[in-house]
Amino acid sequence: MSQTMLPEHRAPHPPREVAATATTLRFYRRVLRELTAAGIDFLVGGGYALERYLGIGRLVKDLDLFLRASDVQKALDHLGQRLGCHTELTFPHWLGKVRRRGDHVDFIFNAGNGVCVVDDDWFKHAVPSRVLDVPVLLCPVEEMIWSKAFVMERERYDGADVAHLLHACAGSLDWDRLSHRFGKHWRILFAHLTLFGFIYPSERRRIPEAVMRECLRLLDYEMRHAPSRRICRGTLTSRAQYLADLELWGYEDARLAPHGSMSEEDASIWTAAIDVQASRPLGERPREAGAPNDQSDQSIEGVTHG
Repeated sequence: MSQTMLPEHRAPHPPREVAATATTLRFYRRVLRELTAAGIDFLVGGGYALERYLGIGRLVKDLDLFLRASDVQKALDHLGQRLGCHTELTFPHWLGKVRRRGDHVDFIFNAGNGVCVVDDDWFKHAVPSRVLDVPVLLCPVEEMIWSKAFVMERERYDGADVAHLLHACAGSLDWDRLSHRFGKHWRILFAHLTLFGFIYPSERRRIPEAVMRECLRLLDYEMRHAPSRRICRGTLTSRAQYLADLELWGYEDARLAPHGSMSEEDASIWTAAIDVQASRPLGERPREAGAPNDQSDQSIEGVTHG
């Protein structure tokens, strides 16, 4: 019997993620305390919230704070003055950052697609906890599922986080509120619920039958009522992988009015920040470093436009 041999020139392993250092954790702790002392509302999300909800250890290497849009500049200014941090509104429609000596904290007030606005209900349903020995409020599970469900980039997919949150919290979720959060984007929720049943066949009953049947009812209705406008909602899940649909195939961008909340300027800034090495847009060939950007050499292979 022949044996398949691995090539000697194996691809290098991706760099190992490193936990935050003691210095970084002190910085995070001081940010939490300064915001609390200043009376600025915030919620802790990201890895710290996942660790709390899943009940398992997780490598936490950054700090994601969720704020109302109206509080972001106040928080940036306060930390800039109190801690001498460099602050920036990195993306005007959803993200600010506080930086100091190589460390940073993200201030999130929306999603990159403009869909998941941090509003009063995030705070109304927040969960008390402690992070780095500081009393804080965590993002509600429903809002974490909602915001993570749309993240389907080539280089980052949060579907496993969604599945794990459903596995840990399905029995205590406010399913009416979760369904309301997705609204007209109910197919995204349905897709993750369907995947959950695939990932955990023995746990399918954790998803309420009424929720699945409502999704099936909506699906049946949509199958009988085709929309007349050519809209691409893929941009709500990936800022890079559906550019060809907009630029070459003439679809409307679901992020922009009248379909979404983002302005053309916001979308342009968000698109310009794409790391083409990590998430190359469809239709763009990989280029060697220093090679000119020859637009005439762009092609779409293996894709048909029906």
